[in-house]
Amino acid sequence: MLENLTIVLFRPKFSENVGAAARACANMGVSRLVLVDPPYFDMERARPMATSKGGLLLDRLEIVGTLAEAVAGAQDVYGTTARLGGWRKGVITPGQAAGSVCRTLAGGGGVAVVFGPEDAGLSNQETQLCGRLVNIVTADEATSLNLAQAVLLVCYEVFKASQGLAEEVDEQLPSRAATHAERESLFAALRESLLAIDFLKADNPDYWMLPVRRFIDRVGLRRNEFNLLMGVCRQIKWALGLGPDKKPRA
Repeated sequence: MLENLTIVLFRPKFSENVGAAARACANMGVSRLVLVDPPYFDMERARPMATSKGGLLLDRLEIVGTLAEAVAGAQDVYGTTARLGGWRKGVITPGQAAGSVCRTLAGGGGVAVVFGPEDAGLSNQETQLCGRLVNIVTADEATSLNLAQAVLLVCYEVFKASQGLAEEVDEQLPSRAATHAERESLFAALRESLLAIDFLKADNPDYWMLPVRRFIDRVGLRRNEFNLLMGVCRQIKWALGLGPDKKPRA
């Protein structure tokens, strides 16, 4: 089941943390590790921290240029955050996320869990690509976790939830789940349509789109539902006389 789980490290600063994260993944049966635009990655510094089993993950390590590329093939994307409030709403714990992650994996869908840079974490822009946000609760006087520690805690919760879980295949579902890339194209179309009918506030539309994004990610959009909503967006543009060359105000 966990072969479809991907741990994504966004711009990790320390190669040793990458190696330790690879070891944590191996401990919990996770076999896919992706780095996004690492500024100083050195395999020779990472390998001693990975030990032999984690070293196998480093041998298969994928390095990509953008976060969008790293998560494009996933059905569900979870981002980790230490900061709360503002743009970061509906945050859940790793234990709460684990059941949903395992249900997606059991159904054959891919899941990506994204961890930000050690010093700053994920920005608001990066968290927009994540359907759900996960926070590891700590003591108030010591909230900072090492990157590999955070990876281990999240992977442990998923591994624990996966034990003994029967594959859940709902034959009544009319179509496959919408992919992350499809949902992103839908969000773009909805943003444009909702701006056109003045539902979104033009001063900060990305912020006001957050509840829409979170709702759609939470309900588990299917491909036929994706087609339906894309058709609604096209009809709105047609009704407003907005052709391909006419855009609503941004």
